[in-house]
Amino acid sequence: MQNRYCRRALFIAILFSICVPVAHAGDWPHWRGPGYDGKSDESNLKTAWKGELASIWQAAIGSGYSGIVVVGGKTYTCGVDGADQVLFCFESQSGQLVWKTRMEDNFKDMTGWGDGPRSTPTIDGDRVYVLGALGTLGCYDAGTGEKKWSAKFDAKPQWGYSGSVLIDGDLAIVTVGSQGGGMRALNKMTGDPVWKVGADEDSGYSTPYPFTLDGKRYVVGFLGNSVVVADIKSGREVLTMPWETSWKVNAATPIFHDGHLFLSSGYKTGAGLFKLKTKGDRLEAEEVYRTRKLKNKFQTPVLHEGYLYTCDQSSFKCVEFKTGDLKWEKDGNEYRHGTVLLADGNLILLTSQGELQIGKASPKGFEPTGKTVVFEQKGDRGEQCWTIPTLSYGRLFMRNLQKMVCLDLRQAA
Repeated sequence: MQNRYCRRALFIAILFSICVPVAHAGDWPHWRGPGYDGKSDESNLKTAWKGELASIWQAAIGSGYSGIVVVGGKTYTCGVDGADQVLFCFESQSGQLVWKTRMEDNFKDMTGWGDGPRSTPTIDGDRVYVLGALGTLGCYDAGTGEKKWSAKFDAKPQWGYSGSVLIDGDLAIVTVGSQGGGMRALNKMTGDPVWKVGADEDSGYSTPYPFTLDGKRYVVGFLGNSVVVADIKSGREVLTMPWETSWKVNAATPIFHDGHLFLSSGYKTGAGLFKLKTKGDRLEAEEVYRTRKLKNKFQTPVLHEGYLYTCDQSSFKCVEFKTGDLKWEKDGNEYRHGTVLLADGNLILLTSQGELQIGKASPKGFEPTGKTVVFEQKGDRGEQCWTIPTLSYGRLFMRNLQKMVCLDLRQAA
C-alpha cells in the first residue's frame, strides 16, 4: 500500500514538473531580463561569422511590440490573431505552438505605427502576467494559458498601455494612470488592489522599475508628466519629480546605479542623472546633470563599466553615465530606435531595419565583428524592429510586426 502511494506521489511530481515551467539561470523571465538591465550572464557566444546566419525557427505572431520571455523551455510573447490581442506560448527548441489565449480586443494605432499589444509578459512561478494595450491586466497559467484572474483599467494613453508588469514579492505592480493613482499594486495571486500612488497622473509608457537604497526596497513609476518613487511594500510615496515630455511619452526604463537614478526621454526633453539620498522617511534627489545629447524616446540604454550604450531617437551612441559626456556616435536611419543588449562584454544590436550587429562594448567606438540581416525592411512603417531581443541559453529571440525569429549564437562544440 505504501509503495502504491509513493508511486502515485512520484507520478504527480513528474507530471507537475512537465506542465509547469521552472526558472533556471539562463532564463529571461521578464522585461529587460533577470536583472532588469538588458544584460545577460551568458558567455561563449558566436560573435563573428561569414555570410548570413540562418534562423532555427520562425513563427507568425501578428502585430505588436511585446517583448519575448523564456522560462523552462517555453517562449512567451504577445501578438494579434484576427481581431484579438493574444498571448502565445511556444516550445523554445522547436518553435512549435503550445497554446495561445485571448487577452482582449485588438488595439488599433490610428497614427499608423503598428497595432497590437506593447507589454512584455512576466513569468513568476507557474503564472504569466501581461497588460493588454487597451487596459486588461491578466494573470494566466503558464502551462495551459488558462486565465486565473483579470483587472480592467480605462485610462489608456494615446499609443496604448505599454508598460510591463513588475512582480515583486506578492505584488503585481503596473503603471495604469488616473483612478486615483498613476502606479498601482495588486495582489499577484488574486488581483485584489493593495496600494496606489501618483495622484491622478497619466500612466506614461514605462515599466515600473525596482531598486534598493540603504537597505530599503523602492519602485520607480515613470509616469506621463512626472517620476514617482514609492516604498515597494506599502506604496508610500517617498519622492516625486516633474518630468514633462511631448505627448507624455516617458517610455524608457529608469536606471539606478551607485546611488544615482538615470532618466531619459525623447523629443526635446533629453536625459538627466540624480543622486538619491535618504532623508528621514523620504528620499531627496540632487540633480547631477541634464543633457540633450541622449534622447531615448522609448528604447532603454545598457549600462556597462560606467558607460551607457543605446540607440536613441537619432543615432547609436555611447555616453558616460556619471557626466553625460558623449563618447561616440554612429549616425544613420537604421540606428534610430534600434535595440541593444549586453552579453560577455559584447553589444548585441538589432537595428530598426532588422540587421543584427555584434561587437565589443567600448567607449572608444563600435566595430561589429558579426552582421546578419534578420528582417527585411519594406517600408518606413509597419515592419520596423523596435522590440528588444531576448538571449536565453545561447539563443537569440527577435521580432518585428509580423513574425518572431530564433537564431543560435552558441559556439560549436
